[in-house]
Amino acid sequence: MSRNSKKSNDEAYVRMYQQMVRIRAFEDNANKLYLAAKMPGLTHMYSGQEAVAVGICEALKSTDKITSTHRGHGHCVAKGADFKEMFCELLGKEEGYCRGKGGSMHIADQENGNLGANAIVGGSAGIATGAALSAKHLGKDDVTVCFFGDGALGQGLLYEVMNMAALWNLPVIYACENNLYGEYTKVEEMAAGELTARAKAFGIEAHIVDGQDVLAVNKLSQDLVARARKGEGPFFMQLNTYRYHGHHVGDINREYYRPKSEEELWKTERDPISNFAKWLLKEKVLTEAELNQIEKDVQQDAKDAVTYAEAADYPDVSEVTMHVYKQNQGEGASQ
Repeated sequence: MSRNSKKSNDEAYVRMYQQMVRIRAFEDNANKLYLAAKMPGLTHMYSGQEAVAVGICEALKSTDKITSTHRGHGHCVAKGADFKEMFCELLGKEEGYCRGKGGSMHIADQENGNLGANAIVGGSAGIATGAALSAKHLGKDDVTVCFFGDGALGQGLLYEVMNMAALWNLPVIYACENNLYGEYTKVEEMAAGELTARAKAFGIEAHIVDGQDVLAVNKLSQDLVARARKGEGPFFMQLNTYRYHGHHVGDINREYYRPKSEEELWKTERDPISNFAKWLLKEKVLTEAELNQIEKDVQQDAKDAVTYAEAADYPDVSEVTMHVYKQNQGEGASQ
């Protein structure tokens, strides 16, 4: 390996580490805002699943598209979102990505190719497939990644669009984040058979990868994205991962559906950030001091963004109907 090649790889590794730390810091602060009753509505923490969002999004261009889920902060950060605008959105402020109207479960960042989070389980599958169809018709080499959880495997929409994508060879990757639980139910109690078999039934090439290993996720993503650009899509990825928090921030007493020992095992032995940090140290990509400095800088960025968002203005009352549309019978959408 040449010196320039190693330097390029090392820079990519450092960025992936920084992005994972950024997601964890964002979620920690979002959780504090909710517990302090400063944030309206529910939110769903992405902590523990950072390697999935970062490993995939680091394989994408800014013009590539993603669609997200109700557990979408991690995808948003990984695709390039700004802390200040995200926290403003969570707090309902005018400077938020959706002018404070989307909140935690509906953040969209068009500039960075994020078509939006979606509170409906599996609800963004049609949007992602449509984006891929659009790219193909326009002759662009853009790829779309559709993030969804294992719970979405019970939604018919997913199968309708996978069928279409397979028939039309669309440049879309369906990324199933299998965090072992669909809300409060173990995945094996709600999804019969192999998860990848659902995609294979449509002739879609399917892969299983360790969702806690950012390098493994990124390697597979780089390969599938490159192939999708050449017209070899669609693809399906099953990313085995784990959420550290409950289904939502109010899901505190989880012992009735998953043991604390299981949570502790994933946090101590399978944490994507600490394990990658150990690898970076072993490979002499970063020193302990440099790792600590990244953590310190990110924490400060998050703290400053929260302070900024708390002081930011709410939208004027005159905006209550802005960007709100309804479909009238026999007519197009009207404001």
